[in-house]
Amino acid sequence: MSRTSNRAASGTGTIRKITVNQNGKNYTYWQARCTTGYDPGTGKQLQRTITGKTQKEVSLRLRELTSDLDHGTYLEPNKLTVRSWLTTWQEEYLQNVKPSTAYKYKVDIDNYIIPRLGATKLEDLATPMIQHFYNDLLHPKKPGVKPLTAKTVRCVHGIFHSALSKAVQLGYIRMNPTDACELPRVVKKEIVPLEDDQIATFLKAIIGHPHEYLYKIALFTGMREGEVLGLTWDCIDFRRGRLVVRRQLVRDRQKGGEYHFSTPKNGKIRVIVLAPTVVQLFREQQKRQTLMMMDAGKKWVDNNLIFSNQTGGYLSYRTVYDCFKRVMTKLGLPETRFHDLRHTYAVAAIKSGDDIKTVQENLGHATAAFTLDVYGHVTNQMKEASASRMELFISAVSS
Repeated sequence: MSRTSNRAASGTGTIRKITVNQNGKNYTYWQARCTTGYDPGTGKQLQRTITGKTQKEVSLRLRELTSDLDHGTYLEPNKLTVRSWLTTWQEEYLQNVKPSTAYKYKVDIDNYIIPRLGATKLEDLATPMIQHFYNDLLHPKKPGVKPLTAKTVRCVHGIFHSALSKAVQLGYIRMNPTDACELPRVVKKEIVPLEDDQIATFLKAIIGHPHEYLYKIALFTGMREGEVLGLTWDCIDFRRGRLVVRRQLVRDRQKGGEYHFSTPKNGKIRVIVLAPTVVQLFREQQKRQTLMMMDAGKKWVDNNLIFSNQTGGYLSYRTVYDCFKRVMTKLGLPETRFHDLRHTYAVAAIKSGDDIKTVQENLGHATAAFTLDVYGHVTNQMKEASASRMELFISAVSS
């Protein structure tokens, strides 16, 4: 191997032209070396090598590197791939998220990000590359691949963005390439609360049903299914008519996952002031459970749950949901979901005159703005009705 040293243009450092002979043929490339710092342990220089096909290419990259050093924005190159970093991120930086959330992250990472970008080095990630990835998830070019919904693509982006933001904080990459990505617009599904006549029909249909009081309490409090199933008898103050929602019953998402208690969706405990009729529903459930205990005898396990199975254990989501769907199908409302009871409560509360802040707190939403965003159409209807009443008043006083 022969080497020829040339002095580059002033201020760019020394660049070497290197010629390598392989199998009787000469190959030439250009190389530059730059000191990027010093090893804190040995005091030796840390050097970065830059190579390229032409002197101009190497000179340009050297100027960029020295500029980064001058401005304090230089990052040492690393060999981390997207796969290795996401694995580390999940193991070390998701300790404070709920197990169900961590599992959802893992599923999306394993199913979507790793297969497409896992082998890519972190420092090679670029916005156009990630944008193409998102676009292909939404509109796959490969035949037979099912497209993802806009909401799912945005969820994948949220996971990837969080992981890369942490990589930026740790100095692995200079900037987050997902910041400039354009995301698909999510079209919100129209909420379908039960109408007053449908509510009346539903209440009649569930009289004597094993989950009668569960369904009624969900309807008249707006609690989520997991929150209702996670209620224990120490959550209710019969004398004051207060209910504390401090946790929910959740099931691990993986196959064979176990049930356990977790904090409510937004992590905040809330207190619901109950209507007297709802307090009475809890008393009726207490009576029904006493009979269940007597029937179970020694098989009864006291978990202090308000809504339990025949031996005091957890009621499964699937049991409650399937029974609900069978009732609604018989009523000619097969599309109605259990969650629509929550929507029905919210709409009824707003129409009854509750302010948005009260509805927000009762539902356990993080902000009143979110509640208004979901149920804003109801307030618009109320404004139109108010305008109609004002028109009648104007007509009356003007005649």
